[in-house]
Amino acid sequence: MYDYDMGIIFAFVGYLFFMLGIGLLFYKKTSSLSEYIIGGRNLNSWVTALSSQASDMSGWLLLGLPGYAYASGVEAVWIAVGLAVGTYLNWKFVAKRLRKYTEIAGDSITLSSYLQNRFKDNSKVIRITSAVIILVFFTIYTVSGFVAGGKLFSTVFNVSYKYALSIGAFVIIIYTFLGGFMAVCWTDFFQGMLMFFALLLVPLTCMKITGGYHVTIDKFKLINSELLNPITTIKGENISLISMVSLLAWGLGYFGQPHILARFMAIKSSKQIKKARIIAMVWVLISLAAAVLVGIVGRVFLTKALEGSAQETVFLVMVDSAFPSLLAGILLAAVLAAIMSTADSQLLVTASALTEDIYKTIIRKNAKDRELVWVSRVTVIIVAMISYLFALNPESSVLNLVSYAWAGFGAGFGPTILISLIWRRMTKKGALAGMIVGGVVVLIWKQLSGGIFELYEIVPGILLSVLVIVIISLLDKQPNEDIIIEFERVNIFS
Repeated sequence: MYDYDMGIIFAFVGYLFFMLGIGLLFYKKTSSLSEYIIGGRNLNSWVTALSSQASDMSGWLLLGLPGYAYASGVEAVWIAVGLAVGTYLNWKFVAKRLRKYTEIAGDSITLSSYLQNRFKDNSKVIRITSAVIILVFFTIYTVSGFVAGGKLFSTVFNVSYKYALSIGAFVIIIYTFLGGFMAVCWTDFFQGMLMFFALLLVPLTCMKITGGYHVTIDKFKLINSELLNPITTIKGENISLISMVSLLAWGLGYFGQPHILARFMAIKSSKQIKKARIIAMVWVLISLAAAVLVGIVGRVFLTKALEGSAQETVFLVMVDSAFPSLLAGILLAAVLAAIMSTADSQLLVTASALTEDIYKTIIRKNAKDRELVWVSRVTVIIVAMISYLFALNPESSVLNLVSYAWAGFGAGFGPTILISLIWRRMTKKGALAGMIVGGVVVLIWKQLSGGIFELYEIVPGILLSVLVIVIISLLDKQPNEDIIIEFERVNIFS
């Protein structure tokens, strides 16, 4: 699509070196495992908010959602509404208590260690099970990020997919390897800002070129009036209940996403959560609305219709058509930012699970911090290389990989984390059963199709996980007194 334009190349290269510079900066400041995994719990409100949302949305925000809106019109608002509501509920009901509970429960620095300490699980079976879930689903998630990055570089610079994939993976690996959590969060902060302004600038500029808001909407109606109806398909048929629930259900996944929850654990003080929540919600609401607007404006602005998977490139094509090369390069770097901000977080959380929850717990219980930091760094490379090998297939579907992993974490961890924070009667057996049932239901449901099985697998996964947690916990004996006391300490400080 693009020639070798020096403006675009300059913008991309400058952006990549900026990311690497942040990694080098925090390399010298990272000496302990806590610093490498959660930044020594020293994030401010702005970095916590923007890094959590940037790592959450990924390239899907600039590729998948605009493409969906381009094809289906304002029907796309349902998934945007689900994500916005899910984001708010996660910040409102999980963030503050998780920050306090992880510190009170043995100063836990990973979700797996939190669950072990929360239920005083000396057998470590919960910790190891959760670490395995993280390893499996985040490897899949990281593959999606690498595939998206490979497709972006391949499209922009017209190079082979394998070469493009190697460039994107290399940069992500290096700055995650060097700087750990703080490098990831600060790069995500800048990437979140870049994504935000790119999503605003592109549709507003293209709308102005088209003739303004009213002209754009009128032309959109002429293409197909059903595109402006949120409760019908483009054929004029009512959206099925299953489809609507499936779109809204994306918001249920937030409670179980380790790369997002890690930000809550890392903020400097729980008192800063409210400010961070406001910042995050402003970012999310505007970004989601702008992403839908990209697809709507693109349907009118582009003279040549996009078909099939090419619809997800609507943002890229609009940038290429409407902006001078240097600015186009900066805006295209926003797509790379979205991809990298999620892939780096996934790599780091996977590395933390293997290092803190498996290596230190099973292999080297007395390992020193310096050794553990280097184990984490090596793990980043190993996991990244495995993901890279899976990502070599250019036909891989980014959206399918993301939805699968999102559902796996949402059902496997979401109910367990949320209920563990609000219900003191929950037991270790209930938590373990909830994680296993949630994850297994997602795996099985995904393989079925037709009728009720068209429902997004996160819905039955979460419902059955909650049911199992409650039933088994009530059938189990009461939690020990020290567990209850610790739970009440969190309530006192809330």
